[in-house]
Amino acid sequence: MNAPDEDLEGAFDRAFAGLEQARENHGPKLTPREIGTITALSTGIASVSGLPGIGFEELIRFPGDMFGIAFNVDEDEIGVVLLGDYAHLRAGDEVERTGRVMDVAVGDGLLGRVIDPLGLPLDGHGAVDAGERLPIERPAAHIMDRAAVTVPLQTGLKVIDALIPIGRGQRELILGDRQTGKTAIAIDAILNQRGKDVVCVYCAIGQRASSVAKVVAVLRDQGAMDRTVVVVTEGNEAPGLAYIAPYAATSIAEHFMEAGRDVLIVYDDLTQHARAYRELSLLLRRPPGREAFPGDIFYVHSRLLERSTRLRKELGGGSLTALPIIETEAQNMSAYIPTNLISITDGQLVLSPTLFELGVLPAIDVGKSVSRVGGKAQRAAYRAVAGDLKLAYAQFEELETFARFGARLDDGTRKSLEHGRRIRACLNQAESDPVPVPAQITILLALAAGLFDAVPMDRIADAEGALRAVATRIPVEVCEHLDTADTLSEEDRTTILDMARHALASFLPATDRGGAPHPDPGHREARKGGNP
Repeated sequence: MNAPDEDLEGAFDRAFAGLEQARENHGPKLTPREIGTITALSTGIASVSGLPGIGFEELIRFPGDMFGIAFNVDEDEIGVVLLGDYAHLRAGDEVERTGRVMDVAVGDGLLGRVIDPLGLPLDGHGAVDAGERLPIERPAAHIMDRAAVTVPLQTGLKVIDALIPIGRGQRELILGDRQTGKTAIAIDAILNQRGKDVVCVYCAIGQRASSVAKVVAVLRDQGAMDRTVVVVTEGNEAPGLAYIAPYAATSIAEHFMEAGRDVLIVYDDLTQHARAYRELSLLLRRPPGREAFPGDIFYVHSRLLERSTRLRKELGGGSLTALPIIETEAQNMSAYIPTNLISITDGQLVLSPTLFELGVLPAIDVGKSVSRVGGKAQRAAYRAVAGDLKLAYAQFEELETFARFGARLDDGTRKSLEHGRRIRACLNQAESDPVPVPAQITILLALAAGLFDAVPMDRIADAEGALRAVATRIPVEVCEHLDTADTLSEEDRTTILDMARHALASFLPATDRGGAPHPDPGHREARKGGNP
């Protein structure tokens, strides 16, 4: 054999030796996949078989890149909640396990965006820029990881900040009949967070597209959208999306809280969420309980709202304040869902249709509303006047009811009525018009001191506007005391009241400008023995 033949044979030997070594070193990597089959379809749910290893709440992939959540895990069949349009699905279609639970994109890239609970954009501004994802179902912070609620969350609404205060980390329920201004209160609270480094998340559950568009337009017009995330499910979408929406929104909010930031989240509204969960549960043949709701509806809402808290400083000191909204029917606060949520939350703002019809806005029933936490976080200046105002307002409401019977009233009763009417008029507030803290305290101190009592009722709104204008000229050191001091000093009180008296002087009747203030001319007629 000549030399070229030997070289060729050696080359083949080396090649085959390399192949043999590669074959010995190679081990095929098999990826197991569990494939199941759709056995039945219904409104928003599907029955699936053939996935023996499935876990509770595991995500399942359907044809067309649609997903569902394993809700009922039975021996032979799985009940799946569908998350999206399922019109293209048919019985017999194959489905696949994903091996993970439902999660959502989180991060600063969501600020200013409108998304659905799956994290898909709805505002036409391109893909969502988020580099991290969190499960929508997460355990609430441990008790030892929580801190006391000590910092107020100013809503900009005088009646709330003074009489029913909310603290950062609190859960304050907003409930009332339809069209009484529940969403308006929550949106005003979001608008008032401008310049306060508070991230806001607005979760619309089963709302009309026009209502959501109006809210987004208000947030954009008022410059609040750049620090707000809007999570939306419309009423005509799959009930599964409405069910996961508040959980997805809470995970988005928790990302900011765990980064040490303060967050305000609004659930609008949990009545629609409870109805979506009831629909899914009945379709999946879960046993119904009171009002046909499943027995675990309390747990569904409690595990959601327990995630709102304030963390210890060692964990960043962030907070998550929740404003859940629910709708009552004919002011029935003792219905199943309202009583559940009242017992879960730290207080409630009750809206009255009667007050709304009378034009008292926001239509908050001060007698039925309560804050079980926020008073500890309220600024000292508010605490100095809130107790007297609440008592005077409660007495006024009782006397007003009594006075409607046409009874003759003594001078003291008339003074209480006139004072109460001015309290109610000053607590009135237009929508999307939050009032800064110095202006609120100026108005409340003037009310408590009786400075409005001599102002005619038809000029109260103008007089309040004058106080808001003069509040911008309060000395800087006094404003700092209002934010930081443990008590309202007599010197600061005198400074503010002197400015308020000067501002209100032009609104007093000519005979009252030089003397002690007393109620309007109707009061003088009463002293002569006139009828009410």
